[in-house]
Amino acid sequence: MSSLTLGLYTHWRKPGAANSLRALCQALERVGIKTLFERNSAELLGQKGLTLEELRDQVDIFITLGGDGTLLRLVRDLRGKMKPVMGINFGSLGFLTGFGGPSFDDAAKALASGDYRLEERTMLEASVPGLDGELVSRVGLNDVVVSRGERSRLVQIEVSIDQICLTEYNADGLIVSTSTGSTAYSLSAGGPIVIPNSGVFVVTPICPHVLTNRSVVVSNRSTIRLKASRSGDQPISLSIDGQEPIHFHVGDEVTVKAADAVLPLVMPSHLNFADVLRGKLRWSGTAI
Repeated sequence: MSSLTLGLYTHWRKPGAANSLRALCQALERVGIKTLFERNSAELLGQKGLTLEELRDQVDIFITLGGDGTLLRLVRDLRGKMKPVMGINFGSLGFLTGFGGPSFDDAAKALASGDYRLEERTMLEASVPGLDGELVSRVGLNDVVVSRGERSRLVQIEVSIDQICLTEYNADGLIVSTSTGSTAYSLSAGGPIVIPNSGVFVVTPICPHVLTNRSVVVSNRSTIRLKASRSGDQPISLSIDGQEPIHFHVGDEVTVKAADAVLPLVMPSHLNFADVLRGKLRWSGTAI
């Protein structure tokens, strides 16, 4: 009987979620691991669950069942009060979910035997003035994205690093990603792939007007400031990890820095980042 207590957090609206959750619970039960459920997850099995705050106080490890988006939602909902998180994927592409279905025995056995490792992933904190002038701060794992509204007009965004002006981007928007988030939106926008423990942020413009505006890699000990200097009479929004946007105005300054909290990410002991890249991006090497 394992001494671990796990909290289950599921993408409960995803087709097949109930069957996957049931199969996972059966695998954990076979190795004697105690499980508790977040409320939405519990409803899939006709049970009563706990609030996330109650779970956080009672579990050793969270398991997210879904994809990278499910894990990012848990990170958001924990609001910087982190616990180790194991991501189990029954989606498609995932860089954060190190374990996969439809058989969950490997994940259950790894937890029961302690055959896993914890990777401490740097998180970021973004602060922007709210409607009342007070700063609104949110924590994320992947990225902060400043983007234009529905009109196809570019926005101008001034960027400074530790009070030193870097440049003014004329673009559809701007991404500031952690090393972990380099394989998310930043990669799609042409940013580099960064090893998760590199200790950097990546600043990547989205469709810049000037083709020489490229991604810039910055130490995550730096403070990055973003200020919209022109919006083309359209709203500008900021989102963290693709969650609910925060609207702000020309002249408002967004501050991005490393968060005090880190995410202890549970990964298979035999799996490294190079393995993940080859598998997720389907790299096959070069024939010479």
